[in-house]
Amino acid sequence: MARSCLLYYITDRKAFPGDEHARRKSLLDKIAEAATNGVDYIQLREKDLSARELESLAREAASIIHKLRSENPELRTALLINSRTDVALAVGADGVHLRADDVEPQDVRTAWECGTRNLSINQGQVDTRELLPTEPLIGVSCHSAGDVARAAANGASFAVFAPVFEKKGAAPAGLEALQDACRAPIPVLALGGVTLLNAKPCLRAGAAGIAAIRLFQENDVAGVVSALRDNRDSMPRAMP
Repeated sequence: MARSCLLYYITDRKAFPGDEHARRKSLLDKIAEAATNGVDYIQLREKDLSARELESLAREAASIIHKLRSENPELRTALLINSRTDVALAVGADGVHLRADDVEPQDVRTAWECGTRNLSINQGQVDTRELLPTEPLIGVSCHSAGDVARAAANGASFAVFAPVFEKKGAAPAGLEALQDACRAPIPVLALGGVTLLNAKPCLRAGAAGIAAIRLFQENDVAGVVSALRDNRDSMPRAMP
C-alpha cells in the first residue's frame, strides 16, 4: 500500500464506555492520538448532540488539533464537522462532511466565503478567522458511482464510498462498485466493514484511502497507520 493512502477517522463517542463526561474525554483523547499519528482527516460525527453541545465539543477538538499543529508543523490532520458548516466556521475547523442527501458542496463554499468574510471574534475565544482555510475541505457520503460523479461535479474535495463490505441494514456494494466509483476525478475513500485484512483490495480497486470508525477508535492508531501506510501484511489479532 502506498504511503499516500489517505486515512479518515469518523468519531462515535457513544461507543466508548462510561458516562457522557467519560465518553467525551475518551473521544478527545482518541482525536489527539489520531492527529499525533498522522491521520489525514477526522470527522466529528456526533449526530445526537444539539448545536450548542456539538459546537462545544468541536471547539475542544479543534483546539487540540491546532495545538498539535503548532507544536509539529509537519502534522496535517484536518477536522471536518458532520453536516454543520456553521459549527465548522465557528470553531475554526477545516471543513465539513456532507450526507448523501445534504446541501451541495458549492453551497458550502458560498457559505464559507461569506462566513470567513463576516466572522467576528467569539467572546473570549481565539479569532477563528486566523485558523480557517480560505477553501474548505468538503467530503461527501456516496453510495454509487453516480453519487461520486455528482459530488465531483458540484465541487466536493473527496468522496467517502459506502458500504463496501458491511453496514447494518444495507447490502454491501462490493469492490467492483468501488472500482467504478473511483473513476471519478476526485479521491474516493472506502468505508463500511473495512479492516486491515481487506483494506488492500480497496486500494487496489482504486480507493485513495480508508475511512472507518472502529478500525481507528478501537485500536492503537499508530499500529493501524503503520500497517496501512507501510504495507505490512499482518497486525495483532486483537485488531478487527
